[in-house]
Amino acid sequence: MHLERRHFLAALAAMSSSNCSYAAPSPKVRTEHLAKAGETTSFLIAWTDFKSRHIQQDGRVVDNGNGGISHSEGQGYALVLAELAGDREVFDRVWRWTNENLAQPDKALFIWRYDPGAINPLADSNNATDGDILIAWALGRAASRWQNSALETRATSIRASVARHLIIDSGRSLLLPAAQGFVQSDSIVLNLAYYIWPALAEFAEMEPHGPWVKVMEDGAWILEQCRFGEHRLPCDWVSYSGGKVAGPAAGWEPRFGFEAVRIPLYLGLSGLEGQVRPVIGFWQSYFAKGETPPAWVDVRSGAVAEYGLSYGAASCAAVLANAEMPANTPVQHDYYSSVLTCFSSLLPKQT
Repeated sequence: MHLERRHFLAALAAMSSSNCSYAAPSPKVRTEHLAKAGETTSFLIAWTDFKSRHIQQDGRVVDNGNGGISHSEGQGYALVLAELAGDREVFDRVWRWTNENLAQPDKALFIWRYDPGAINPLADSNNATDGDILIAWALGRAASRWQNSALETRATSIRASVARHLIIDSGRSLLLPAAQGFVQSDSIVLNLAYYIWPALAEFAEMEPHGPWVKVMEDGAWILEQCRFGEHRLPCDWVSYSGGKVAGPAAGWEPRFGFEAVRIPLYLGLSGLEGQVRPVIGFWQSYFAKGETPPAWVDVRSGAVAEYGLSYGAASCAAVLANAEMPANTPVQHDYYSSVLTCFSSLLPKQT
């Protein structure tokens, strides 16, 4: 099914619930919101803190919560945030390091992990799809902001590589988490946190005959099947088999946790938060008691973490739940929490 570009976000929103009562914004409105959000004081304060703590002078983004490694995801996040802040100097530094150190030699994707303490810092040459999408999204936006045709050429080639190597047809158009390691003999492992909805929407606007609308349509359908357990929550990793979601993927904890917390974030940035109303309702049940929601929930057993969401994740949850952050939520400055803090300030306020 091919939708007119001005309708596809509204169609995705309608797929989430027959009782849906909100209207998804058009891609133009959503893009304008992001541009304006990037000028707000709250975002610029969060961005200034992030870049001072986590971006080296050479442009490497350091994950200080994960042994000081770097990864394509972190480089991509920094590029997106730098473009939104209009910070050309940092953008250029981060892109230079990313291109020089993580670009794969045989296709326009990026090596997912750089470990400065290893003999071979790039021992695992696999990609990470979310990192590739973030980088392509940032380059495309930067090309438009700064009228740079070289960046647009590179963004186009990355999108083409994502389409060629990371999207497969298995009854549905599926977005693989990486080029290697997720297609098994009897199933495919998916991570819905890798569906970066505002980026995919902009790709669809730029390439109306590309695969992006179908990927989003089928991603929305898959998400609808991922309502597990008492609270009807998605989990970090899921198994797709026989044309349907088979359940949480074997080999990973069956948790709505570290990865899946980004699903409502990306949907919220596109005005599609209605697709995860159970998640938002779960968070609201904790905020209403003055408590921070747990960092993870086991979607099979119902067990929850004994500690709360990180400050950044709780910030995102509070905006989406239209709630106040508990006063005792500890501020954290690790890389992942800092990224989420930045993105929380870009979310539209809920009413």
